[in-house]
Amino acid sequence: MAYPYIARCAVVKILVFLFLLACPLAASAAYPSFQALIDATPSGGTLHPKPGAYAGPALISRQIIVDGGGKVTVDGGGTGSVLIINANGAVVRGLRLTNSGGSHDRVDTGIALTGNGNSIEDNVIDDALFGISLKQANQNILRRNRIRSKPAELAMRGEAIRLWYSMDNRVEGNDIDQARDVTLMNSPRNRIIGNLIRNSRYGIHLIFSPDSVIERNRLDHNATGIIVLNSDRVKLLHNRIFHSLGVSGAGLAFKMSAEGLAEGNEVVHCAVGVLADSPIEPADKTLLRGNRFAHNAIGIQFSGERGGHILHNNSFENNLIHVSMMFGSGDANKNDWRGNHWDNYEGFDRNHDGVGDTPYEIYAYADRIWMEIPQARFFRNSPVLELLDFLERLAPFSAPDRILRDPAPLFNKPAGRR
Repeated sequence: MAYPYIARCAVVKILVFLFLLACPLAASAAYPSFQALIDATPSGGTLHPKPGAYAGPALISRQIIVDGGGKVTVDGGGTGSVLIINANGAVVRGLRLTNSGGSHDRVDTGIALTGNGNSIEDNVIDDALFGISLKQANQNILRRNRIRSKPAELAMRGEAIRLWYSMDNRVEGNDIDQARDVTLMNSPRNRIIGNLIRNSRYGIHLIFSPDSVIERNRLDHNATGIIVLNSDRVKLLHNRIFHSLGVSGAGLAFKMSAEGLAEGNEVVHCAVGVLADSPIEPADKTLLRGNRFAHNAIGIQFSGERGGHILHNNSFENNLIHVSMMFGSGDANKNDWRGNHWDNYEGFDRNHDGVGDTPYEIYAYADRIWMEIPQARFFRNSPVLELLDFLERLAPFSAPDRILRDPAPLFNKPAGRR
């Protein structure tokens, strides 16, 4: 006799589940169609929707201007991308785009762009798996947008901004928080300028994207700051990277990339300030100039180093270790070190020319243990290793390896740096 009751309960539960699943769609369907407003706007015209909420998804397929004035919401209904732009020269500004689908395979996005010469400005994108996605889209401007992904574990969020086979775009002044990455894939000659990126995985990630410029961005509390992978001639200029403390976190990272430039950056309180390997051809040198590396566990860490870096006029302050070799590999002394400021320099400047009278040198003593044996990294800077390091420096059992030699260290901290 209990079976009919159990069956009725099961049916009720299924109906409740289906109702809850359909709620976002039902709510979105209750809004007027945003697509109808777009379809009624002639090519070259301007759409000023009345303030309120509208139902998406919607498609822009011709050159128009959509201006929501900061008072218009487009709800994607939890399915697909909220707004698709397949046009050239369109402008979208002042919209809130929310409630995209949740598929990584489909790249469900707040704004999906496949055209050229468009402007996407002053929009709010939230509860969208991916924020703005460009696919074979060139010469577009993404400016002053506020982007948040869906609430999920870090690796399960989508990219805030994603460029795929897209060139000559300008990404400027966007506010990004709680997304996964800003990613450039096979996308050369882009400019990423003045963005604020927080609480994400990779702040900015370039893959096969040469000749790009990453300038004046602030990255805070991301697992890793800026990664340059297989991307030559990338310029990292005057960025500020704080608190990149992931397990393998680095403020800046160069991997299999040549002729890069990192200048005027400030990298503070990261697991590693710079993580770098040598370019395939040592003649294709990467230049690190005028940067500040402060309060990091390691200032610069090289992997398989065989030369190919020029390090001039940088400032190393209060890092636990200024320079190290990953697992003792390679020889950082093959790089060109000159005119850097080292806060633990023990020499003098008797002629007051601002340059130390004697070279600055780093040798590997007991710290070689944790460099060569990964399991020993846990004990880095422990009292035991500190004591062993002191005894090794006092009376070394063998000649220590020299890691680097800066023949002209700056005696004073460069002016204008904190």
